[in-house]
Amino acid sequence: MKYLILFAVIVMMNGACRHKGDYQPVFDNPGLYSKSVYELNSVVMDNNFSPVVAARNYVYANIAAYECIAAGDYRFVSLVGQIKHMPVMPKPAEPAKVNYHLAALLSLIKVGNAVTFPEGALMDYWQNLYDKADSAGMPADVLKQTVAFSDTIVSAILKWSKGDNYAQTRSAEKYTVTVEDGRWVPTPPAYAQAMEPHWCEIRPMSLDSASQFAPPAPPVFNVKSPTSHFYKDVMEVKTVGDSLTDEQRHIADFFDDNPFNLHVTGHAMYATKKFSPPGHWMNIVGIATQKAGKDFSTTVAAYAATSIALFDGFIACWYTKYKTNGVRPETVINKYFDPNWRPYIQTPPFPTYVSGHSVISNASAEVMTYFLGDHFAFTDTSESEFGIANRSFRSFRDAAQEASFSRLYGGIHYRSDLEQGNEVGKKVGAYVVSKLHFQRNQNQLSQNK
Repeated sequence: MKYLILFAVIVMMNGACRHKGDYQPVFDNPGLYSKSVYELNSVVMDNNFSPVVAARNYVYANIAAYECIAAGDYRFVSLVGQIKHMPVMPKPAEPAKVNYHLAALLSLIKVGNAVTFPEGALMDYWQNLYDKADSAGMPADVLKQTVAFSDTIVSAILKWSKGDNYAQTRSAEKYTVTVEDGRWVPTPPAYAQAMEPHWCEIRPMSLDSASQFAPPAPPVFNVKSPTSHFYKDVMEVKTVGDSLTDEQRHIADFFDDNPFNLHVTGHAMYATKKFSPPGHWMNIVGIATQKAGKDFSTTVAAYAATSIALFDGFIACWYTKYKTNGVRPETVINKYFDPNWRPYIQTPPFPTYVSGHSVISNASAEVMTYFLGDHFAFTDTSESEFGIANRSFRSFRDAAQEASFSRLYGGIHYRSDLEQGNEVGKKVGAYVVSKLHFQRNQNQLSQNK
């Protein structure tokens, strides 16, 4: 009997020891970070955040997570001193007792919770992560120090975020709609007012100014001369829209990314939601890093860099949109060519030049090419939950080009919007990865050994 009791005690002690160490692989899991970004993405979608505001939600949350990683993984460099207005980030009180992966997860969620609504929308998930650490056997002192460090990062990031002019633009002067030829006016079915006309006043992360990569002026408005650039652009939109192939419809649907698609039937109205363009690219980051087998830290870095490209891309794009105030194809075609013509997808409520999807897709593609290389083939499953078949791409740049041309197939952009938007996006993305260094080079790593 004594031997049985002794054996049971040994088994229990061995089990307890194994349990105490189980928490390490639980959080050394890049898929868990992608799942956590998806949780934030879902809150953003469910609450109708516009694409530009969504990009702001992602950037502060992912930078908070990245700064936790940079504090604990020497391979990665803090963005402090690289983003010129970013303040010094706090250090952990007891570095050896911090689980930096869990700190990154908690920081992502807590910042994401603070910059979205409704209040507390993500805190159940935060608690779930906390409970996961506790049940996996993370020692109480490690859990305590991890939460404390995360909270200091969250506080610093949120304080920094308040200086980006976002609050001031909430009460800025509204856009004035005029009916002069060539100028943007609200479009059906919602006839919504111009979205975020002051977004170019938001403080960028890497760019020196919103106008840094401003494109040439758009084609001059001219619907009288069939040989004019503008006339040809309009006719292409109409012609393509009148004879869409099944493949073109699929591309348009796949990259529609309308966070609030309004349906009107008689007096009845209802809306359907999908991930916005930046949300779509957040999903692509997760899909690609998982396929590439990237570790936790590299996955967080890829999300952070892409979110910066999205954020700065929208600022650059919105500068041009509201400087040029270009009229949408739907308005021109209805007024001058066919009053009954409608685009395949819904026209969003802001000026046409340049295409936002073109800018941010190409900016994201440049960043992801930096992390995973060109010719990185992947299948994008982002839209399957909305009943839209997957699409496969040979590279991130290939995906960006298809996303761009989806706007022509959808009938909401001219070719000039796409071509110049692509160029702006490429420049923004290349600038992000040239100015901001996320990973130390081999010489720096060797010196640390």
